Amino acid sequence: MAVQFNDIEAAHRLMADEIIRTPTLYAPRLSALTGADIAVKYENMQVTGSFKERGACNRMRQLTGDERRRGVIAMSAGNHAQAVAWHARKLGVPATIVMPEGTPHVKAENTRQFGATVIFEGATLAESQVAVERLIGAEGFVLVHPYDDDAIIAGQGTAAIEMLADAPALDTLVVPIGGGGLIAGMAIAAKAINPAIRIIGAEASLYPSFTNALCGSSLPIGGATLAEGIAVKNVGTRNLPVVRDLVDGIVLVEESAIERAVACYATLQRTMAEGAGAAGLAAMLTRPELFAGRKVGLILCGGNIDARILASVMVRQLEREERIVSFRMTTVDQPGLLGKVATRLGELGANILEVSHQRLLLDVPAKGVSLDVTVETRGPEHAAEILAALAAEGYAPRRIQRVD
Repeated sequence: MAVQFNDIEAAHRLMADEIIRTPTLYAPRLSALTGADIAVKYENMQVTGSFKERGACNRMRQLTGDERRRGVIAMSAGNHAQAVAWHARKLGVPATIVMPEGTPHVKAENTRQFGATVIFEGATLAESQVAVERLIGAEGFVLVHPYDDDAIIAGQGTAAIEMLADAPALDTLVVPIGGGGLIAGMAIAAKAINPAIRIIGAEASLYPSFTNALCGSSLPIGGATLAEGIAVKNVGTRNLPVVRDLVDGIVLVEESAIERAVACYATLQRTMAEGAGAAGLAAMLTRPELFAGRKVGLILCGGNIDARILASVMVRQLEREERIVSFRMTTVDQPGLLGKVATRLGELGANILEVSHQRLLLDVPAKGVSLDVTVETRGPEHAAEILAALAAEGYAPRRIQRVD
């Protein structure tokens, strides 16, 4: 392997005064949820909100004087962009970032605020990389690759040194995997410290790049994912052999599991996790049998989630938990109907959030009316009680399923 444990130790010493040594803390409520003893490393507490600062700091501290004058360039869906921009500003180095066109606004705006020039080009990171290569040829910029670089890998691996220093009893680390820089660095460090430790990757099911590379499969790659930070089509050539040799398994996580994990971090841990940052917890929710009874370290690797997306995720999770329920009632149109329904729902303890009153739909009788109602409940049992009461009173409610 090109990166050795002593390279990671050297990176840790180099960046000691440049990045935050984030805490690794026991998470009782997540432990109760999953059946494992969980400790979380809060990389969302870095200045730029993610672990990417580690690799960017290590790589850019090694730039030569000529390279600093030429300036750096990177392609990124957001977190690497902010890390490069932040450390470039600290070093007085010009930085240009090429971002996919669908990058969340919060990440793009933060990158600009750190002083970088932001260019949107391409629908994916791979297409942004084409633009980066063109600009390197035209302007002479120095590439700071988000994951396929030895200094980046070594920098990311420092997170494992800190985790195992703070929680030496951990027997499993669950690490989000996109291009592979984080999991490769952490696997090298963790296995050097404790050869028996298990390393499990958490990969978005829409972007099973490492799964394909390791298994020789051809699962489709692409689509809109909440975990855009690990939405990578091409795995790192430096990272692939490390993952093949040191990673004990990869769990593919669906979007619903990622959403649930983001919501769990917010409600149970009172902390912000973006989709990629929550992927490790999503893997535990997807395959709980792999982790039951174990001492598991999760790295919450990023917290840069758009406020609108977070709000949507939280509401969708409430719907999955039946604490928000939508249903349709078709009945005879008569004066005072809305008032009667509202009063009855209040008596049943439901809080009305939204009502849609339709008379003109063709599947509604000419003298009928359709009411779409969304209410807040205390949970599944309360929801069932409300619907049963309305059915007994002749309203014939039918559930409207808004999320999977």
